[in-house]
Amino acid sequence: MPLAGKGSEDLAMQPITAAAAQFENKDGDQGHNLARIRQLTRRAVGRGADIVCFHEGCIPAYSWLQPLSAERLAAVAEPVPDGPSVRAVMAIAAEFDTIVAAGLMEIDGGRVYNTYVVVGPDGYITRHRKLHTFINPHLTPGDRYTVIDLLGCKVGILTCYDNNLVENVRITTMLGAEIILMPHVTCCLPSAMPGRGVVDRALWENRHADPVRLRQEFEGPKGREWLMRWLPARAYENGVYAVFSNPIGWDYDTVKPGLAMILDPYGEVLAESRALDEDVVVAQLTPDKLEQSSGRRYLLARRPELYGKLVEPQESVTSPGWERQREGE
Repeated sequence: MPLAGKGSEDLAMQPITAAAAQFENKDGDQGHNLARIRQLTRRAVGRGADIVCFHEGCIPAYSWLQPLSAERLAAVAEPVPDGPSVRAVMAIAAEFDTIVAAGLMEIDGGRVYNTYVVVGPDGYITRHRKLHTFINPHLTPGDRYTVIDLLGCKVGILTCYDNNLVENVRITTMLGAEIILMPHVTCCLPSAMPGRGVVDRALWENRHADPVRLRQEFEGPKGREWLMRWLPARAYENGVYAVFSNPIGWDYDTVKPGLAMILDPYGEVLAESRALDEDVVVAQLTPDKLEQSSGRRYLLARRPELYGKLVEPQESVTSPGWERQREGE
């Protein structure tokens, strides 16, 4: 149910322990990537996780899809929920008696979607088709928001660029979300912004001998500092928990920094990874912070009669800054 107009006494979220994972995926190697998903799920469940969240496109890997033709992209995609990868993730969820959320390319009626699936011990639960696709022109964007009942909580899903548009996070919250899963493949990309840009692959390969230089790159404006410009704001301004996942290591043509993170409805970081390797972070999400958050009051203070400009028709163009920067090189 939408939360606009609802008081805090109506919020019925149950405590839940969430995990956000990071690992170095291998391009087109579903077997390797599923093995990492299994091992990190084991680790998260050992720390009490009720749900384990992985990054966007983590099953086939994601960034390497950029140059693929329509035919090659379709060959990577699978049906949901009946394809082999979703069945494999369901087997992992059943093995560890938990909920697992992971990304892949879905094919349906000849169209390919960037899809994020949630499965549990009893099988498939739901999917979210990314609303703002751009990495490959042959991807079809989703056409709806995703909010589900899960373990006594209202859980929404928004994939990567979906979260950069404030309207998407606001609407997902208004549809009832108390927790939003935010799978990403981001950071350390070409950019015109001061201090941003790519990380030298040699720093990643030499991370064990010289971790300081890589950590400075990951935690500076190319990585964590950029995330902290906007990610806490999404949680704070809507009064929701945010579960951020992202790959780490070499990813097709750039280094990714991981930085798996869980934030509370105040925009504060509950748990985060600063590991220079695969990792999982775990935090308990409780209803008390929802009830006390400023974002919940902001929802009630809205004046929809003033917002006509927001829904005026326009041509929608998803054009991330890193893509424009590459085109200019």
